[in-house]
Amino acid sequence: MLLTSAFVAFALMLVAVVASTTAVHLDRKALYDVADLAAADAASAMSPEAFYAGAGVPADGAPLTLSDADVRAAVEQYLAEHPPGISVAVAEASSPDGRSARVALEGVSRPPLLRWFTDAFGGGIGLSASSTARAW
Repeated sequence: MLLTSAFVAFALMLVAVVASTTAVHLDRKALYDVADLAAADAASAMSPEAFYAGAGVPADGAPLTLSDADVRAAVEQYLAEHPPGISVAVAEASSPDGRSARVALEGVSRPPLLRWFTDAFGGGIGLSASSTARAW
């Protein structure tokens, strides 16, 4: 009886760990999806004033020139309009070469069955995702 109870407890803990690991993996995939979509949206984030004024010469014949401020504003606007399922913070939103948008997001995953355990050690599992997109 004791051995059966121990095996049942072990099996239930194993199921909880596998389910929580799957939840963390799905949160990580969702964060990567949000980073990809935010980068794709920010890749065409040239301000209308800069576009019509002809500010900046595109590098290597690029159709538009991006600035760090335009990319960050586009990413924050995208996250406000399309809130993801987990808490997300923008770690980086920049345009390293004026043609591409680089977005790095950070989030915290809170596994459903092990929340009591992760809350005792810092409140969740930290996740990060980065993506780069070009306008053309």
